[in-house]
Parts: sequence; C-alpha cells; structure tokens
Amino acid sequence: MANASAKILVVDDDPAIRNLVFRFLGQKGYEVQSAADGETALKNFDTFNPDLVILDVNLPDSLGYNLCEQMQSRTDVFVLMLTSRTDTEDKAIGFRKGADDYLTKPFDLLELEFRVGAILKRQRAVSNEPESQAMVFGHLAIDPERREVRVDDKLVSFTALEFDLLCFLASHPGQALSRPKLINAVWDYDQMVGDQRVVDVHIGQIRKKIDTDTSKPSLIKTVRGFGYRFEVPESGE
Repeated sequence: MANASAKILVVDDDPAIRNLVFRFLGQKGYEVQSAADGETALKNFDTFNPDLVILDVNLPDSLGYNLCEQMQSRTDVFVLMLTSRTDTEDKAIGFRKGADDYLTKPFDLLELEFRVGAILKRQRAVSNEPESQAMVFGHLAIDPERREVRVDDKLVSFTALEFDLLCFLASHPGQALSRPKLINAVWDYDQMVGDQRVVDVHIGQIRKKIDTDTSKPSLIKTVRGFGYRFEVPESGE
C-alpha cells in the first residue's frame, strides 16, 4: 500500500471516536498512535514524529488550535482538525493556526480516509514541483521556489495552504476559477467532498494579508455564485 509508511497521531478525548479512527486507519495500512489529551499528545508527537495529526478542537487540558500551533512550530506536520463546531469563524481560527483541513463531527469514515489520503498525497508531490519564476503584481510578490510572499517588499507569513491557494490563483490571472476546481487543484481532492466554504475561509485570510482594505479586495475578486478570479493590477497601481 502506498501510504503504509505514513504515521498518523489521533488526538480526541472521546474514546469511541478515538478508537474508531485508530482501528479504521490501522486497517488501511497506516501506522497509528492515539492520545486522549494535549499533554499526552505532545509527548507522543515528539517520540512518534507523525506525518499527520488528526486533532480534536476541544480537549480536557487544552485547545486543539493551540496544539496545532505548537506541533507545527516543531515540525512541518500536517494537521486535520476534528470538531463539532460549524461556525465559519471557528474554522478560520484553525486555519490561522496552521490547520490543513477541517472535518466536522459527525463524519463519514470514507470521507476521513479520502481527506487523509489527499493531505499525504500533497506531501509527496512537493518535491516534484518544477522551479518557477517569481510573480510580481504591483505591491505583491510571490516566489514559488522559496515559497515566500512579500507585500510592499515585506515578508508576510503564510500557511502552506494559503500559499498554495494564492499561488494557484496568481498562476491563472484573469480566469474565473470555481470552488470545486480550486479544491481539486490545491487540496488535491479528485472529487468534491465536504464544505466548499473552506475555500472562502482561506480567501478571507489571504485578503487580510495582501490587501489594506479587505472590504475592497484589489487582487482576488469574488465571482458571485461561482468562485474567485485573480485580477492583475493595471500598470502603476
């Protein structure tokens, strides 16, 4: 199995969910460990060195958002958040902390398998990307090779998914790109699952970083009822 060597840490204080996910992913050929709280999760994280963490938001001793941030400060681990929260702002917090994807409880195990496979596929594909020229659009500069974004010549921090989404949009200037197309290209999903609003949340975070006035976005335009379009600024802007 292609993903047999991938290591996954499952963190959830609900024993029924934790054990179900643990057994399911183990049957799919992954190497799996689990934890019921934040303290145990961090200890396991350091010794297990997982490729992916499936992380519940609400834990008895910590918030999953904060654990996500701590873990990603140590390695470049991928994080899939699990939560019973459906509010868009809650999802935005998770993405700001570096989460790669978000799955709302209750969830289907096949959807979980699909998202896990897609995240790990992104990891394998990184080294195969060809070198690309830096893209400059007025005050915005994107360097795909260095994975850096500068706004007014100042380096701005982007999560991996934020960078991938911005880079894909900027690589297709003037094209109206649908949400399913963006999810397929950036999240590497071969089919549409889950909530397409995940794209909207990420676009909102990107706009905050590249525009001084997010109420009047200058580069990423909304195509109502469809998706988004990267608008090249006119000369002199």
